[in-house]
Amino acid sequence: MSKYELGFYDPFYEDWDDLFRFPKELNHKSHLMRTDVKENEKSYQLDIELPGVKKEDVDVSLHDGYLTVSYEHKNEKETKEEGRYVRRERFYGSLSRSFYVGENVSEEDISASLDNGVLTIEVPKESKVNKETKKISIK
Repeated sequence: MSKYELGFYDPFYEDWDDLFRFPKELNHKSHLMRTDVKENEKSYQLDIELPGVKKEDVDVSLHDGYLTVSYEHKNEKETKEEGRYVRRERFYGSLSRSFYVGENVSEEDISASLDNGVLTIEVPKESKVNKETKKISIK
């Protein structure tokens, strides 16, 4: 059922909505964790975009060869402003993404840092075997 069938029509809203329409391929939560993977001589470097995310809200763990990055983004700011929002573009919730790094990688060999909204993770190409789930500290 369209907006018109529901009796809702606002020409300002229609024009405004068209100005900020996202392409279909970007209309998914995965674009919130864009990742670049760079290969170095002895390691892989993952650069994951996490704009506005605090280090305390990010969890990086390793289990059975899978490196998992997850975070929870919360809306801590309540506003009591006048007026009606036509569109609000904020994400509140949790996201998780996993990367297979091999079963021969241990958490001691992985380093992670968060700087200016980019989580950088260094994963060695070869390491010792570890089957337990371990958390990786973020610097």
